[in-house]
Amino acid sequence: MDPFLTLLHSFSSSLSDAELCSLKFLCREKIGKRKLESVRSGGELFSILLEQQLIASHEVSFLGGLLGSIKREDLVSQLKQFVEEGEVNAPDDQPDVHEKPFEVICENVGRDWKILMRKLGFSEVKMDRVVAANPFNLREQLAQSLREWQKWKGRDAKVTDLIKALRGCNMNLVADRVEQ
Repeated sequence: MDPFLTLLHSFSSSLSDAELCSLKFLCREKIGKRKLESVRSGGELFSILLEQQLIASHEVSFLGGLLGSIKREDLVSQLKQFVEEGEVNAPDDQPDVHEKPFEVICENVGRDWKILMRKLGFSEVKMDRVVAANPFNLREQLAQSLREWQKWKGRDAKVTDLIKALRGCNMNLVADRVEQ
């Protein structure tokens, strides 16, 4: 599932009728009157904005401006967090030097994987997204979280950080195996 569409869906469900009316008014110059009159939800409005390429996963400035105009700073901050966390414009061409340590960690860390990810500074929002994407696969939740952590940290993602976090969680045996 596209994380950007998931974000738009959550925005849509949190908009009041008055806020939707305000958003429709602000979009009058961009969207025809007939189309705007047929809009009954935030999701419908976002669909039109996506179709007209006014918003996209790589272009969120228009959406941020709209949300700021209706004084929904909470949604603006969620949008900023979404962009900062690398969900938008994530570089996929980064070589994976952590493949072996990730494999060892996935094989040896079980239900306590969230403790490890918190030690690495991984946000609850990201963990919730990973769990939602892989609801019944614990190992895949951990593997995906580690990949997301690596994307988030970029060049600052170090195996030594993984080892330090493992030791901080009293997972010394796993840390020893990663060091080998």
